[in-house]
Amino acid sequence: MNRDRSLTSDHKVTISSRRQTVIGLSLIAAIFVTWIAIHIYAMFFYRIDATNWPLIPLIFAVQCWLSVGMFIAAHDGMHGSLAPGKKWVNEAVGSFLLAFYAGFGWRKMRNAHWDHHKYSGTAQDPDFDADNPAHFGRWYMTFLKRYFGLSSVLYVSSVVTTYWLLFDIPITNIVLLYGFPAIASSFQLFYFGTYRPHRHFAEQNTMVFADHHNARSNAFGPLASLLSCFHFGYHHEHHLSPQTPWWSLPKLHQSGITDNQKYASLEKNIL
Repeated sequence: MNRDRSLTSDHKVTISSRRQTVIGLSLIAAIFVTWIAIHIYAMFFYRIDATNWPLIPLIFAVQCWLSVGMFIAAHDGMHGSLAPGKKWVNEAVGSFLLAFYAGFGWRKMRNAHWDHHKYSGTAQDPDFDADNPAHFGRWYMTFLKRYFGLSSVLYVSSVVTTYWLLFDIPITNIVLLYGFPAIASSFQLFYFGTYRPHRHFAEQNTMVFADHHNARSNAFGPLASLLSCFHFGYHHEHHLSPQTPWWSLPKLHQSGITDNQKYASLEKNIL
C-alpha cells in the first residue's frame, strides 16, 4: 500500500475538495500576511521605549499564535488536506511554511509525521518519548533534539545576524518580538499538539487512551481550542480522520465521532 494512502480514510467528509482548498489557502494566506505585516512593523518601525512597551506582550502573543497557525497549515499539507487532490500545492505551500517557520525540511518532517500516525504513542513514534511519557521537560528536550537540527540553527542565525548587522535592528526587538515568539510557538505546539494528547499519567501508571491511536482530545470549546493550537487539541479526531483540515475539526469533535459506538466503524479504514 502506498504510504500516503495509509494515512487516509474512506470516511466521507461533507466538504467539497474545491471549497476545502479555497478555505484552507485563504486562511493560511490571511495568517501569513498578518504575521508578515506585524513582523515588519515590529522589526523596522517599532522602537521600544517607556511609553509603548505595553505593546510587547501583545505582539509577542499574536506572533506566537500566528506561527503556530503556519505550522498547522503545513501539517495539513502533509496529509493532503490543505488542497485535496493537488499534491504539488500541498507540497509547495507546506515546504515554504516549514522552511519559513524554522528552516525545517519538508520531506524529513512529512515522513516523521507519517511515522507518528503509523506508530502513534510507541517507541517507534518520532514524536513520542517512550522513556519519559509523563515528563513534559524531558520529552520536550527529546522533541527538540529530533527536529531542530543544523538547518534550523543556520536559518535562525542567518535571520538574526542579517537583522542586527545589516539592518541595525535593536537586539531587543529581535529577541523579544522574533526569537521569543518563535520559541514560545514550539512550546505551544508541543504542549497542546503532542504532550497533552499523547502523555501518560505518572500517578496512575497508565496511558488512559480509548484505542490504538494512543491519542485523546481536550475538552476545550471552539474558541479556546482555536487559541490554544488551531484545534489540534481535538487530537483523537485528527488521528481518526487525518484528512479533515484543522478548521473543520470542531465540527468533527461536536459530531461525537470519537464516541465508542461511532469510531469503531471508521478505524478499520484508518492506518
